[in-house]
Amino acid sequence: MRPFAFLLASLTLLSGVIAVDIQKSVLITYPAETPDSIVDQAKKAIVEAGGVITHEYTLIKGFAAKVGEKVLDTVSAWGQEYQVLVEEDQDVHHMSGL
Repeated sequence: MRPFAFLLASLTLLSGVIAVDIQKSVLITYPAETPDSIVDQAKKAIVEAGGVITHEYTLIKGFAAKVGEKVLDTVSAWGQEYQVLVEEDQDVHHMSGL
């Protein structure tokens, strides 16, 4: 009976670990005519959810953040009217010699 109890406890712990929101590095940008209050609301939601604003842009309206997927869905929904663009941050490389 003891191995069964150990297996049950392990599976319970594993399901709790899987439920943790996965953090992603993202770029979130808005068209220039988007009200600042929408952008501020998104940044506030990210910070309150345990995310981090890693960079705020000045030439374009937007920011970079490390955030959980769950709050990312909320931010996308709030900005849908303003055509928010949420994209995963990636490394960009150029090929030399071409």
